Amino acid sequence: MDALDSLEKSIETLLTRYASLQQENHLLQEENERQRSEILRTHSELVTLQAEYKHLRLAQGLGGESPEQRETAKRHLAAIIAQVERAIDILKQ
Repeated sequence: MDALDSLEKSIETLLTRYASLQQENHLLQEENERQRSEILRTHSELVTLQAEYKHLRLAQGLGGESPEQRETAKRHLAAIIAQVERAIDILKQ
């Protein structure tokens, strides 16, 4: 009966490991979906910011170049760059 007991214990161990791996797989799939959603959201935000940047460049080219306008443009550009860097970091993960 030792062989039968040993086989039974092995089967129980395998079933336990299988259940654990199924749970881990489920959690990884959920995390993957969250990451995909974040990438899609960030991409959408990036596209919007790129459009805003184009409009800002056009407006700056059409308008006078006062120090206030340059400072505003710099702030907008810094925000856009920060968004792009975040998007790149997310895509690298």
